[in-house]
Amino acid sequence: MSERRVYTSGRPWERIVGYARAVRIGPAIEISGCAPTAPDGSTVGGTDVYLQTRQCLLIIQEALAGVGAGLEDVTRTRVFTTVPRRWRQIGKAHNEVFGAIRPAMALIGVRGFLDPKWLVEIEASAFRLDE
Repeated sequence: MSERRVYTSGRPWERIVGYARAVRIGPAIEISGCAPTAPDGSTVGGTDVYLQTRQCLLIIQEALAGVGAGLEDVTRTRVFTTVPRRWRQIGKAHNEVFGAIRPAMALIGVRGFLDPKWLVEIEASAFRLDE
């Protein structure tokens, strides 16, 4: 049976709700929804969806490292946004990180998030065969 590895970032919601930022079982890795927050839970990026997207992607990178993986292992991202008409800014940030990796991706418009200041939240799946 594969070892279960869990990474927590210390952000407040993980403790309150009872979840991990990342879970890895064998080569399969799942990253929880990452909102554009600083470690204390404050929103990063103001009303700039590009900066918010970059922050979400940074949190994903940190979570991957926490379970022994990297951005190159990402196979799929799911981007949720309350401002779907600003998809080009979201896409620009996503492309800067994943342009060479090219994971499968979905960009989904939603009504809102737990904090109305958040414009974007991103989940990721990854797969890493350790050699």
